[in-house]
Amino acid sequence: MEKKETFNEIINGDTPVLVDFFAEWCGPCKMMSPILKDFAKQMGDRVRVIKIDVDKNAKLTDSYRVQSMPTFMLFHKGKIMWRHTGTVQKKQLEQVLNQLSTQTR
Repeated sequence: MEKKETFNEIINGDTPVLVDFFAEWCGPCKMMSPILKDFAKQMGDRVRVIKIDVDKNAKLTDSYRVQSMPTFMLFHKGKIMWRHTGTVQKKQLEQVLNQLSTQTR
């Protein structure tokens, strides 16, 4: 049986991680879902995209002071490199990731 990675293990890796704090009942979150899928597919192994359901992960949500959905955070080696609340265009996500890769070279 494969061991499930913890949130901290995921965000502390070498690969940047885009975290989507969302809620099932949130309209803008539903709108973002296909955009995130497309972004993840396009970026391949350059980024890892994970979704955190705020209703099922209250402690984690509170520890990052997430109050509105969707909230996105881009982590690299455990550090928050970017944070955004509300919907975002795929192009902006690409720019943020590209900026990060130039900073971390």
